[in-house]
Amino acid sequence: MTHVTTEIASQPDCWHTAMSLRPAGLPTTGERVAVIGCGTSLYMAQAYAVLREQAGEGETDAFAASEYPAHRGYDRVVAITRSGTTTEVLDALARARAAGIPTTALTGDLATPIAGAADTVVDLSFADEQSVVQTRFATTGLLVLRTHLGLTPAALPAEAQLAVDGELPKAVLEATQFTFLGTGWTVGLAHEAALKLREAAGAWTESYPAMEYRHGPISVSGPGRVVWIFGEAPAGLLEQVSATGAEIWLGGIDPLADLIRAQRLAVAIAEAQGLDPDQPRNLTRSIVLATP
Repeated sequence: MTHVTTEIASQPDCWHTAMSLRPAGLPTTGERVAVIGCGTSLYMAQAYAVLREQAGEGETDAFAASEYPAHRGYDRVVAITRSGTTTEVLDALARARAAGIPTTALTGDLATPIAGAADTVVDLSFADEQSVVQTRFATTGLLVLRTHLGLTPAALPAEAQLAVDGELPKAVLEATQFTFLGTGWTVGLAHEAALKLREAAGAWTESYPAMEYRHGPISVSGPGRVVWIFGEAPAGLLEQVSATGAEIWLGGIDPLADLIRAQRLAVAIAEAQGLDPDQPRNLTRSIVLATP
């Protein structure tokens, strides 16, 4: 069994633990916050930024760490970094610190440079991973942030278990192309689902805000392809997708739990192709750039 398969299956337990945490250093009501990350962590940052604003907690922007605008006047910078070693994240935190902005980092490894780069560090080492492909660290980090906002349903770990245990439909497993759609905070989940399939299986995947799907991307849909919607579908969208002949996936559970199914799909496609989902092509656990 691959590491990623074990890590995906462990998410209900990780989420139980995450829901009990009350970490220091997370944004307080009214703070203007920038959330940064790279790859998967960026998409979790995007999801959290929308959740926080929708909760009325304050203006929240998400950036790829390399694009963090240090000239803006934020009250706090939050970094999501599994490895604690990613160069762009460390550089962004250094720029925030130089500007006198408080910083907080969520990480899976305290024995890394992130421990000295952020003012407050949230220890998520119980959700760290051996696989290059991120699964449980990302969802657990988002769950910690979501719980801090008071937006985590008590039954969420049980829904995660349903996503771990349930069968994936044959039509989805055999599809040749996948389009993931979301609205609001689930746009970040759609981007992450597409990334998982690209990383683990080299699959043809796209992701968009659901209302943007009809502005061009619908042209790739058709028989043998899947349109996967996280959360509620906008009015009229299902009918238009159905008319293309594509398979429609509606999770029927919390979108974060439904992301587990997309993770499982990525592994299943990779293994069907004889690929190792733990070691995706051209990727490493962390991007550490050489000092000029």
